[in-house]
Amino acid sequence: MQFDDDADLDTSEVQDARGSRIPGGRATVGGGIAGLVALLLGLFFGVGPDQLGLSSGNDQPAATSSSLDQIKETCRTGRDANAKEDCRVVAVVNSVQDFWAQEFARRDGVYTRSPTVFFTNRVATACGTATSAVGPFYCPADRKVYVDLGFFDDLRTKFGSSGGPFAQAYVVAHEYGHHVQDLMGTLGRAQDGVSGATSNSVKVELQADCYAGVWAHHATTTKDPSTGRPLLSSLTAADIRDGLDAAAAVGDDRIQQRFQGRVTPETWTHGSAAQRQQWFYQGYRTGDMAQCNTFR
Repeated sequence: MQFDDDADLDTSEVQDARGSRIPGGRATVGGGIAGLVALLLGLFFGVGPDQLGLSSGNDQPAATSSSLDQIKETCRTGRDANAKEDCRVVAVVNSVQDFWAQEFARRDGVYTRSPTVFFTNRVATACGTATSAVGPFYCPADRKVYVDLGFFDDLRTKFGSSGGPFAQAYVVAHEYGHHVQDLMGTLGRAQDGVSGATSNSVKVELQADCYAGVWAHHATTTKDPSTGRPLLSSLTAADIRDGLDAAAAVGDDRIQQRFQGRVTPETWTHGSAAQRQQWFYQGYRTGDMAQCNTFR
């Protein structure tokens, strides 16, 4: 996975709340058993923490000027993205949003850009307060993606993913798949309170996986508006394998077997490892969001 060294990164699409304090916040989920339950229920859930019963307030995260200045100073070009993890995520956000803006325009629609918020330990959102235990998530109330970059280490060490830069890109693209669903009015179908292998929650998550694959299909041909060249210049078969491996690592069956020693399909909210791989690859193979209808 390689970015154009000379491309300019748009850091305005990322807000850095790492190191900031949340006034009045008192997150109800911490480590240990509570954190594990949050992971089992909420990983990549696609909606804010209030939907998981984790909300303890709606104070907004405050990005510190020093952290914002640091991102602006250190994440300027594709060369920085090739060298540093946080800059790589900035570049992925830019690439994903460039693609969806162009795809919506091609379909005579309007894509509203969504910022990604970097945080550490806990964060307050318009959906409530969450800790890092819930994993990356999308909040439809403020239309932002939230990521604690430490999760990428957890993906490898706790969930058994092979890791790699494209595993991280898959996670980010999945969350923006939820943003696309939000703009199209389909995200709410996951919030009917029903779980299980055939639930709307699972179908919404698998569609977000498929949308991540659609972006991956077009990533190396989506031109960056500032240069007229693709921001992502190279994506290999090994990268796609890392993405598929990450998708499998966060399958409900894989997580349940790893953390509770048994598989209970009636409690699934995201789909099995095989399903998540299948739908990511469906999007990658076809490059057509119309082929991502998981509700059929």
